[in-house]
Amino acid sequence: MSHRQPVRVPERHQYATLIDARSPGEFALDHIPGAINCPVLSDAERAEIGTIYKQVSPFEAKRLGAAYVAANLARHLRETFADKPANWKPLVYCWRGGLRSGSMVTWLRLVGWDAQQLAGGYKSFRGHVIEQLETLVPQLQMRVLCGATGSAKTRVLHALAERGEQVLDLEGFASHKGSLLGNLPGIEQPSQKRFETLIAEKLEQFDLSRPVYLEGESAKIGRIGLPLVLVSHLHKAPVIEVRATESARLSFLLRDYAYLGDEPDALADKLGWLKELHGNVVISRWQEWARTKELSPLFEELMLRHYDPHYERSQSNHFVQWPQRQVLETDDLSDAGIAKLAQQVRALQTR
Repeated sequence: MSHRQPVRVPERHQYATLIDARSPGEFALDHIPGAINCPVLSDAERAEIGTIYKQVSPFEAKRLGAAYVAANLARHLRETFADKPANWKPLVYCWRGGLRSGSMVTWLRLVGWDAQQLAGGYKSFRGHVIEQLETLVPQLQMRVLCGATGSAKTRVLHALAERGEQVLDLEGFASHKGSLLGNLPGIEQPSQKRFETLIAEKLEQFDLSRPVYLEGESAKIGRIGLPLVLVSHLHKAPVIEVRATESARLSFLLRDYAYLGDEPDALADKLGWLKELHGNVVISRWQEWARTKELSPLFEELMLRHYDPHYERSQSNHFVQWPQRQVLETDDLSDAGIAKLAQQVRALQTR
């Protein structure tokens, strides 16, 4: 068997299998990328033991906890780990690198596997994520894509990524399109911690000597907040503005948000949030269009009366380099038009 030194977070890549021994609820909130969840306590068992610890005694809690852990470990040994070879080397972690991962490591070693424990558990990984954000974000050569609503910025980013450019797709990580109607159908936004983990994981893959493209976001995407270090560097970075014609933007929006027609009542409810800004008469008209699935006049008015009036002002307030921005004009946001924009964005980097 190899060393018994606790494994540190940066060494985690040396292990083929990373096991998260925490409960499914903890795992769902955030986990180390690539980890599999093999809980030694279920969510209900963990809650029950916590209650006994407070209300009865720590001893009773440990006794019952040990029984649950033993039963769950037995199940993992029979099922999850049944096909693992004798030379298997898993790395195990829990919340702090304490009892839950310790008990799993003990049993795996008794079998003969060279299991290791992650020092400090998930908590030390969380510290690593925060440190990576603080260290790597200031070193990024950011290129910020701006454009009025419906300019297909996210799709241009995807096209850049397909062409081998480095892209940080913040809206993709946040599972949200960043606007009032940006919720994705049937997809929950991740936790704040999960969002930050996904960013940090991506940053670790970047070549810092090459540009990184991202969208000009505000400080929040849906209910998720951008890390402050990212907001401040984003707002100082060079800007590329996609300036598409109104007709190109409208036809793109009708394609990109077509699914909003599937839930007309939910769309009408959301539009109700804008009453203070636009008054009852306008909102009633928009809600009527939503309910009758007339998305074309609805999107056109949303674009011209809600999104566009504040666009220029908010960009010049947020982006220091807005006056020096490079502008790409287009009247075509079809797939071919988006591919052409991506090529034009790439050509700018040589200037």
